[in-house]
Amino acid sequence: MKKSYIGIGSISCALMLTVASASLQAQKRRSSDTISRNSPTEAAILRKKADTLSSSRFAIEKTGSIEEVVLNAGYYKVKEKERTGSIAKISAKEIENQPVTNVLSTAQGRMAGVSITQNSGVPGGGFDIQIRGKNSLRTRSNSEIDGNQPLYVVDGVPIGGSAPSPYSGTILPEANISPLNSINPSDIESFEVLKDADATAIYGSRGANGVVLITTKKGKRGKLSLNFNTSYSLSETFSHLKMMDTEQYLSMRKQAFKNDGITNYPATAYDVNGIWDQKRNTDWAKTLIGNTATGSNTQLSLSGGNETTTFLVSLGHQEQTTVFGRDFRYKTNTISSNISHRSLDKKFMLNLSNLFSTQQNNVVNQDITRNAYLLSPNAPALYDQSGNPNWENNTFNNPVAAYNSTYSNKNLQFLNNISTEYEIFNNLRIKLNSGLNYQTFEEWSLRPHTIYNPSSGLTPAYSQAYTANSNKFSFIIEPQLSYLYKKGKHQVDALAGGTYQSDLTNQQSLQGYGFQSNAFLQNIGSAQTKIISDMVKTEYKYAAVFGRINYQFDHKYILNITGRRDGSSRFGPNNKFANFAAVGAAWIFSKESFFEKINSQWLSFGKIRASYGSSGSDNIGDYQYRDTFITSPTLIYNGTVGLSPSRLFNPDFSWEKTVKLETALELGFFNNRLNLTTAWYRNRSSNQLIGYQLPAVTGFTSVLANLNASVQNTGLEFEFSAKPISNVNSNANNNTRGNNFQWDTSFNISFPKNKLISFPGLEGSTYANSYVIGEPISIVKLYHLEGINPQTGQYQFTDYNGDGKITSPDDRQVIKNIGIEFFGGFNNSFTYKNWNLSLLVQFVKQQNRNYNYIMPSPGTMSNLPIEALNVWSAENPDGFYISYHANATPSHTLFQGSDATVSDASFIRLKNLQIGYRVPIDNSQNGNKSIIKEAKIYFQGQNLYTWTRYFGIDPEFSSIGFLPPLRTYSLGMQISF
Repeated sequence: MKKSYIGIGSISCALMLTVASASLQAQKRRSSDTISRNSPTEAAILRKKADTLSSSRFAIEKTGSIEEVVLNAGYYKVKEKERTGSIAKISAKEIENQPVTNVLSTAQGRMAGVSITQNSGVPGGGFDIQIRGKNSLRTRSNSEIDGNQPLYVVDGVPIGGSAPSPYSGTILPEANISPLNSINPSDIESFEVLKDADATAIYGSRGANGVVLITTKKGKRGKLSLNFNTSYSLSETFSHLKMMDTEQYLSMRKQAFKNDGITNYPATAYDVNGIWDQKRNTDWAKTLIGNTATGSNTQLSLSGGNETTTFLVSLGHQEQTTVFGRDFRYKTNTISSNISHRSLDKKFMLNLSNLFSTQQNNVVNQDITRNAYLLSPNAPALYDQSGNPNWENNTFNNPVAAYNSTYSNKNLQFLNNISTEYEIFNNLRIKLNSGLNYQTFEEWSLRPHTIYNPSSGLTPAYSQAYTANSNKFSFIIEPQLSYLYKKGKHQVDALAGGTYQSDLTNQQSLQGYGFQSNAFLQNIGSAQTKIISDMVKTEYKYAAVFGRINYQFDHKYILNITGRRDGSSRFGPNNKFANFAAVGAAWIFSKESFFEKINSQWLSFGKIRASYGSSGSDNIGDYQYRDTFITSPTLIYNGTVGLSPSRLFNPDFSWEKTVKLETALELGFFNNRLNLTTAWYRNRSSNQLIGYQLPAVTGFTSVLANLNASVQNTGLEFEFSAKPISNVNSNANNNTRGNNFQWDTSFNISFPKNKLISFPGLEGSTYANSYVIGEPISIVKLYHLEGINPQTGQYQFTDYNGDGKITSPDDRQVIKNIGIEFFGGFNNSFTYKNWNLSLLVQFVKQQNRNYNYIMPSPGTMSNLPIEALNVWSAENPDGFYISYHANATPSHTLFQGSDATVSDASFIRLKNLQIGYRVPIDNSQNGNKSIIKEAKIYFQGQNLYTWTRYFGIDPEFSSIGFLPPLRTYSLGMQISF
């Protein structure tokens, strides 16, 4: 767990330290007054005592800043030193001033056990987040519901997963739109991830894949404060592929024709038969996706308050363009507010938070990244002299015509949280947490006939339009009762509560084909052919009771027990309810008497903790267990639309369950200036919900059922943080002196391992092509490429079954794991006077699909990386590729399914760099005080440089053929009044 320091801890911690500081300063002043009234000898003694108090004050600040850091565990808060569970945290300090629209971008490389991958460089897309691995066999690639998504909770309100988007898959990989896009990162105070059983079991059926907790900023006590923050950014693509120039490309093409004995080039071979200029050379990747995208972020916030009431109001606006060239734009607007009130006797507390956001995204309908790399380097210009798309006498499929086809969406979200608490008796508190989430989502996919060559004679009668919309209303009510009992060395903290959540979702989609004019594309009623999909209304009901008992003895021995009983409408009538529980324990051995001597010298903190328990997953969609029907426009009798069964009833449909075990060691050295945490975990997920094969006579190929298939995730996590150089140092005489330089550093590394440990009936099922017992669930089964047969000039593959043919699945026997071996990050922060510099280096050791997976055969009318020049021939017997000829297609298809398409995709990336300068402001009492309290200018870079040997566009990026994440440079300023 990364340690946090003063300024990023909880408000209660800051208040405590302020009181302690004031008390010590008062003692020092009283000592100084006494000095003036005593003898020189007495004065010297008292002066030394006063200096000791000053030094002690620093020690309290330094150690307290670590020990009193408060973590959000969802239903309760826990001090960092007393936690029994695994909770990772980043604060506003790591989040602020980064040119991103989603907080997940700021968390990459900063958390042990939390792997985050950005799915696209197109703004408004999604992220893949894995908290200690994949637990479920249901992924986006084989299911409409991803079973590995964590639970997202914002200020106590669950916000669900990705937005339902049936038409964005051609531009946003896997149609994934992150639910956190609606939250401005600048509004976030802390981002916490619950990982182990002790931390997640209290969320019961929703905590198997981890829990992401987001806490928004609150107002602070004091005078009215106005903060203005604005930045402007430039973004660009970067690639690790070097493509052929025209000379290399034409040589490759001519060799392919020569292989087939063709000397007179076909009329359609425009690139080599002289119709296209063979001296023309264009870097199409630079031309089509090499434009500079711009971004702007502006935020204005007002906060203040007194001893009882604080408030904050924040307005934010963000805009991003794309690298595609047209005026495609992504806009977000946010309004957030918070009011907190606490009575003078501190018995009553009320907190009200609101977040309203709108998002508008307008992009090209289909990602043209792949076309940008495949287009011949001597292809004609994109536009003619009049500025119209150039079709070069019908010899050219102009890629910019795709810009006429657009995808757009609008997303509106309102989040509200009300939390109130009252102390009935001493240390007995009753609390009510409630909230609502309202979200509307509308998308349009417009495909006018103008995306085709005008010579085809197509009219708007061939234009198409697709639209879908959904709205969701969700509310949650959670009454809670807590009691804190202290007596002597004993302390018991008990919590009991309940949850009731209701979600109501409406979805519908429309399709229109053929229009009188493209001006009517967004009026599907004017289409010649209209298809109205089912208008679906779904309800989700969820109820639970939960409890927690935390016992401490002498602040050294800690036992934490949590439990939850859940009921969900998503499961069959035989399994509506289930129980989940966990136990966590910790021993702070550094407080033992036999460690006192060691502690005073070098070991300042030591703790061993462990946890064991279960949590579940109901992230499977609604009504999956029921008999369901869909309307079928092809089954019409006497004008009546027929119904077709779509799913079979399964009364035993139930939870996916994950049992988690963890042990960890936490150490603090040299007054907690150096901290080390090491953890080992094992998660076993069973009761997997997957499609169970059925005989064809049933009319269904499968039924979704729970199988006793088990997935295991194990791993080691190491976290290190230190303050090698502090801005305050103490000398041997306990005198303090200032130091203009400070250095904070942290490092984390995780070694995850995943495997399928059981799957009854796997060999006889369709899943035998995807999974192998004892191997990770992220494997792919491939042909083994032996090389090139010199007699045939064809690729040669291992014939495992000896039948003389290469066929699937018998000869797909090579197992490659497309997954991570280890990952982590190295963060450093330097402060010198008014300057600060921070940089984050992210690293990943992994294997992934490479460019061979989508690369056409060398010699076809497609540009290729320069590696494809290494073509086999009698003169080059060590060549890796075969040039295209008439019989090459089957061989190349097998090549794309072979182990040649998976290779090392490890990388080290300078993920983030920030340089800031705090402008000196003279706010002294003498003279005129400036209305500006604080001013800062900063430069920030994202994805600045990557070291890798990966054969492809970007090693982090798993969706080959889509735009990868961008490199971004940002300049901004922050002013406080």
